Order: sequence, then structure tokens, then C-alpha cells
Amino acid sequence: MMQFTLQACFTLSCDVTSLTRDIDRFVTTTNETILRKGPEKLAVIEQHSLEKETLRLSITSTGTLRPHNALLQIKNAFSKEFGKTHRVGVRSITIETYTISFDLQRKPLKDVSIPFADVKMQETQATMVLSDVSEEFLRRNYIDRMINRVREKVENQYYEGKAEFWKLIWESEERKPVWAKDPTEEMEKQGWLKQGPTKGKWFYYPQATAILKAMERIAIKEVLQPLGFQEVIESHVKPFDVWLKTGHMEGMPYEFYYVCEPRTRDAKDWEHFIDLTKITKEVDVGELQKNLSPPAAGLCYAQCPMIYWSFKGKTIAEASLPVLVYDKTAISSRYESGGRHGIERVDEFHRIEPVYIGTREQLLKLREQMLERYKHVFNDVFELDWRMAWVTPWYMQQAGKICDEGTQDTGTIDFEAYMPYRGSRKDSEWLEFQNLSILGDKYITAFNIKAQKSDLWSGCSGIGLQRWTTAFLAQKGLDPKHWPDAFQKYLEKLPEGIEFL
Repeated sequence: MMQFTLQACFTLSCDVTSLTRDIDRFVTTTNETILRKGPEKLAVIEQHSLEKETLRLSITSTGTLRPHNALLQIKNAFSKEFGKTHRVGVRSITIETYTISFDLQRKPLKDVSIPFADVKMQETQATMVLSDVSEEFLRRNYIDRMINRVREKVENQYYEGKAEFWKLIWESEERKPVWAKDPTEEMEKQGWLKQGPTKGKWFYYPQATAILKAMERIAIKEVLQPLGFQEVIESHVKPFDVWLKTGHMEGMPYEFYYVCEPRTRDAKDWEHFIDLTKITKEVDVGELQKNLSPPAAGLCYAQCPMIYWSFKGKTIAEASLPVLVYDKTAISSRYESGGRHGIERVDEFHRIEPVYIGTREQLLKLREQMLERYKHVFNDVFELDWRMAWVTPWYMQQAGKICDEGTQDTGTIDFEAYMPYRGSRKDSEWLEFQNLSILGDKYITAFNIKAQKSDLWSGCSGIGLQRWTTAFLAQKGLDPKHWPDAFQKYLEKLPEGIEFL
């Protein structure tokens, strides 16, 4: 059940006191025509009053026709009728108060707040009160989104603190690790790594770089190329409109690194900042900000949004299905705050992102093929102790939701590796080092991607090189003599590295 009550006024182009009877007739006619469909009242002008050039209206509705939408229709009808007969128009619309009551699926566990409105809760009913709302606000259809947001926030309260869905679907044989040390700490001690000058970043010396590059070659040669994936290259910088379509902007804006462009390249505008820098040998951030534009983009969070953007509005030939592409150039940046650890949980990491677009049948077949290729790598090349599980899809995690069960079609499979340095195999936290998702038509619809005949689905399977490296080294150690022969085919010998005095 929904109930809308809107108090609004039209500011007219002149004093219309002499047109009182005409306006009364207009209101009656509007109630019987524009605001009615057959015997059904979509909305009703309950009251109206006229004072010189101001026409006040009180409009109610039970939701069939939103009063704010009705108000815009009323404005157009008024302007058409009175403009033609009396040369009177509507200069502006003012919303004095707008009260909206609607039912919730569940009783809120705590108060909810949203922009533009005061929200009150009583049992399973919410009431929003808006005031001083512009005509542009009404035209942008914010109202329905506000209602949806209140409902969503109440539902999310029931997921807060709830454990994510996890269901084991496969487990490798148990393998004995060669050591139980943290690989990042040991690589630092041996001079293979250096923590970066900014938090969550690392400098990889030749030895660590060689291992990462071996992981990259293995992923491409053993997984992607055998399945027919083709490489693409994309930008590191993602504009906000792409993230708006994928849902990232509303899902995790607190994890982005934002990009600002200079307001100008004119050296004269930068002269004062340059003078300060030369004299103080420091960066005056306040002065710098004067010459920066507001952010309109961010650094890559994941490569898949830009890949979907490249297909925006396109119709894919049936002969090109399934589309199989990957990017390995864009470096991912995520503000991890206090959750950083080693090279496996960082603010900046290197990954390969395969994206696949095709029919449901094609993607389900592809998933089985990809699972076999991953199994081959993790069993035969890395010889890992690992497992697979259905989990809450990452796109639901972004929205703060937990799924109740895995599906056989859409959803996410996580690959987890035992980390001996964290404790026992049974009780310690395993590392999620790979995933594989089929997303249905979520992004196909968002970017209006079509095929000649088929209905399309899509998916992705981010390959994090740091995660692969950490999972491998945590079990196999840093000494190449303990590494499997199949892995050593991709990295026969570690570089000598650099000796510092």
C-alpha cells in the first residue's frame, strides 16, 4: 500500500484572480480526464486555492499515478489551455511538502536516512517527507528511487553481520606443504620485495617480478589461449558513467582511487604553486587543489566494466559468439584501508580479466571448460592443496546482500588455497585466489548489448597474479628446488637480482 500527498503551487505569469471560475472548471475537468482512467481515479486534486499569481494544489494518490508526475501533466494542460485563451503560463513549480507513505517487507531494525527527505518508521510502514523540491527534481524521477532505496536499506539491515553464503563443491587431495612461513615476509627479508612509498603498494625486484610474469604466462598459455580468448588493451582510467552502469559507483565508492585533471595547462596559472614548491620543497595541497578539476573518473577497480563499455549499444554477429576477450594491462587500484596484508591484499595489484559474452548454453559449457583448465593448472602445474565453493556473488556483496544458495547457472565459484602459515588446514582461513562468475544478463542489459538472434549472458573470471603467487609460495616456499617440474618449465631459474651494500 502506498499513499502520496503533494502540496504544490504554480507561480503564474500574471494575476489570475479574475479567472477563478475558469480555474475551478479546469480542476474539475482535470480530475475527470487527465487524472482518471475509466472508472479508476489515478490521482486527485483534493483542494486548490488561488491568490493573485499563485495557484496552490493538494494532490493525493495511492500510487497508480504519482502526484509529482500528475503535477507535470497538470502544468502542461494548464499552459496549453490558459496560454491559448488568456495568455497565462506557468513560470515555475514549487513543492511545499510531499508526504509519501509505503509498506515495507519487514520491520526496520533501526532508523534509516536518505538524502532529500526526512524518513520515519512505524512497524512495517515508512513515511518520507520532502520539502522545497524543484521541478527538475521531479522530472528526474528521484522519488521512486528514494522509495526503492529506503526499502533496500531496510532489507540490508537483515544481512549486516550475516555470514556470506559458502558451499563446498570440490576439494583437491591433501598435499604436504614444504614450509609454514609467510611468503611476503620472507621475500622482503631476501630482498625480493620492498613496500612502496605509499600504503598498499609494492616494488617488485627481479626475483619477485620473474615469478609474477611466470604466473601471467601460465594463465595465458594454460587457460586462456587453449579456450580461444583474445587479448584487448584498455585504459587504466574509468569514467563515472561506466561505474554507474555496472553498479560499482553505488556499491563501493569508498574503495576507489579518484582521478583529477588539471583545470588548465597554462603555466601562468600554476606559477604560484611552482614558486611555493621550489621555495618550501613541499607540496601545498591547498594550493594544488585550486588548479585541479573535480574528479570525474577513477583508476581501474576491475577491467570488466570497460570491456562491457566497449560493446555498449552494439549488436554482435552470431558467428562471433561466444565473445572471449581478456585484458592484462590495466593495473587494479582498491583502497583496502586496514585490511591490507602482504602482497595478497593490497591497494594496487596486477590481474588478467577474462570476459565472456554468449548464450546461456555457450557460457555454461565454457564454465566447465574453464574449470578443467584451472584444475589442470592448480593440480598439475602448481600441485596445490585447494578447493572450490559456491559463494555470494561479488556483485551482491557490493550491494551488501547475501545469497541463500548457489545456483547451477548464474553465480560465483571461488577457488581457495590452504595457507600453512595461518594455522591448521581445518581451522585456519584459506585464501581466495581465483574466481569464476556467470552474471546472466546483468551487464548485457546495462550496456544494451545485443546479438542478431540470441539472448545474451556474460561473465568474468579475474586472475590475480599476486594471489596466485601467494598461494603457490605459501605451500611451495621460495627455494626453486621444491617447485613442481611443470612450474619450472615456465621459470627455469630465478634472476640473480641486485646486491645492495
